[in-house]
Amino acid sequence: MQTVRAPSLAGLYSHPGPELAILNRRGVVHRLAHGIYCAVPPEHAGGGWRPALETATGAVATALYGAQVPVLTGLTAARMHRALPRAIGVGYVAVPTQRRPLRLTDREGQVRFVMRAVGELDAVAMATELGHVLVTTPEQTVLDLARADPRTEDLDAQEAIDALWPSCDPAVLEQIAGHQRMRATYARVAAKR
Repeated sequence: MQTVRAPSLAGLYSHPGPELAILNRRGVVHRLAHGIYCAVPPEHAGGGWRPALETATGAVATALYGAQVPVLTGLTAARMHRALPRAIGVGYVAVPTQRRPLRLTDREGQVRFVMRAVGELDAVAMATELGHVLVTTPEQTVLDLARADPRTEDLDAQEAIDALWPSCDPAVLEQIAGHQRMRATYARVAAKR
């Protein structure tokens, strides 16, 4: 996703941090978080460009875990599927290990890492401003949001579930629910539709 951690450039620069800071001031790279920078698309070079929160979340997680490992999930996946029109200040990404939230430096926001068996998630590659990122499918997103909000108190989650539900395949929902031990969650969501 055209994103790099400063320490990984030690072979190119003797002091990668200051070099990246210079490139950041020139508008060639953009600082996402402490020590994590992404390339600015050529058409936005030199300006005040910054990626969408969902793109930034995927870029940060990819820089930390490598390509094809992190998967955007929850409300962030709902935003990628255009099921939640409002921007949120937190990006959610599934990763294989426990990690504390990471504060973004280019905005008031943070990336929250959700420890999951990412290989078992039903995910698709979606395009962003910086390249492709894995995102949970509408079916996986519905089940994840419903499991995280069993009392249906989170209005954003419920709005996203309502928007995603018509595009979900019932057979896929049932298959994911059975494989990931979310049958009760699926039954609860389906009963309300």
